[in-house]
Amino acid sequence: MTKNGLTYAEAGVDIDAGNDLVERIKPAAKRTDRPGTMAGLGGFGALFDLKAAGYDDPVLVAATDGVGTKLRIAIETGKLDEVGIDLVAMCVNDLVCQGAEPLFFLDYFATGKLDVDAAAQIIEGIAEGCAQANCALIGGETAEMPGMYTGGDFDLAGFSVGAMERGRALPDGVQEGDEILGLASSGFHSNGFSLVRKLIDLAGLGWDDPAPWLAEATVAEELLTPTEVYVEPALRAIRSGGVRALAHITGGGLTENLPRILPEGLGAEIDKGGWYMLDPFKWAQKSGGISDEEMLKTFNCGIGLAIVVAAERAGDLQAELQDRGETCWTIGKIVAGKGVSYTGDFR
Repeated sequence: MTKNGLTYAEAGVDIDAGNDLVERIKPAAKRTDRPGTMAGLGGFGALFDLKAAGYDDPVLVAATDGVGTKLRIAIETGKLDEVGIDLVAMCVNDLVCQGAEPLFFLDYFATGKLDVDAAAQIIEGIAEGCAQANCALIGGETAEMPGMYTGGDFDLAGFSVGAMERGRALPDGVQEGDEILGLASSGFHSNGFSLVRKLIDLAGLGWDDPAPWLAEATVAEELLTPTEVYVEPALRAIRSGGVRALAHITGGGLTENLPRILPEGLGAEIDKGGWYMLDPFKWAQKSGGISDEEMLKTFNCGIGLAIVVAAERAGDLQAELQDRGETCWTIGKIVAGKGVSYTGDFR
């Protein structure tokens, strides 16, 4: 028996720091309140009122995701203020593809030793992502796990729940001749970073070096550009009418994600010249000698969200999205067949 009783803090877990973090982030969570939010942080569970959110006969939709190895860059550079936006975007963008409005969000943050200032930066970024998505941050979990994570390492996971009125789920009615619109991405978003980091290493670049494709910014600043939150334009497009399906272009690129929304007997024909492939992707392709095929099944290549829309509505919807400040291209069409085929060349 030890002379002095051992404490949890001596084992590496600081409960007081966890309590300090909860108090620190309460204002950030509070600013994400929306109709339906019922209680603040700190309870054993989080409450949300669907009736107060305006639903009569709702169907719930849930999504979970993480940020992937993009976190490695944030950890190594200490630039932590925006990876929370990525976390939210990866979840809520999936929800809207089902036709659902994101309602609330919970996060899971795990680390070896809790740094309250660093954790607060991350969670304040999550709150910013939630504000962009009109999604309430109503709870979460901070896990301090010495022995599982070393140094400043941490991991993030996000969980979002949305709703739609019964009978309004997407995809719905995709047919041959429908056009495919593409909303621009902000860069690599949160996918393909194991390959991106390898390319950076092979090029002999450091995180603080000027980005080869944009000398005014560092490599880290460019690569940590947050994933776009597409909730507002996606819901606006759905409500405008004519939208048959939405696809969030994440891991697997256009090649793997478009087939997820296509019915049996239909494929997608994509014109690679239909949009501008962003400079970071051009650098990646040239630097690594990567084929078009590999680019299109690894990265979003400049298209973050694909919208399948009835042909007679496509022009008007594209104009509406552009009028709202979105960069939107016509990138292809639905054809008889299977999978995704490509024409043209990148520009």
